[in-house]
Amino acid sequence: QVQLVESGGGLVQAGGSLRLSCAASGRTLIGYAMGWFRQAPGKEREFVAAISRSGGVTDYSDSVKGRFTISRDNAKNTMYLQMNNLKPEDTAVYYCATKFAVYYSNIYYLRAEYDYWGQGTHLTVSS
Repeated sequence: QVQLVESGGGLVQAGGSLRLSCAASGRTLIGYAMGWFRQAPGKEREFVAAISRSGGVTDYSDSVKGRFTISRDNAKNTMYLQMNNLKPEDTAVYYCATKFAVYYSNIYYLRAEYDYWGQGTHLTVSS
């Protein structure tokens, strides 16, 4: 069993930066691919970014590409999402998720593919 806890959310002005963290406990994340999703009020939870178990492969949704960077520190059992040039439309609850990955380079885009989820951290971007 893996427990995930997100942190780092808050209120930031448009154009600002923030870094989210996702700390895991219960099991080492080595061997697990990870991802970030977000859910804005009244909308479905959507894919934001994903990273392979090795950290060598990453991908992003078009809406955040070039502004957000996903990374992980397996020694600290933690994943990060560096968010720059934030926009009001980035306002949402951000969730981290993980699943065991057989292959080093696999990443996952669908909510249903992930086995473990955090409780979320709120981000509000004011205009």
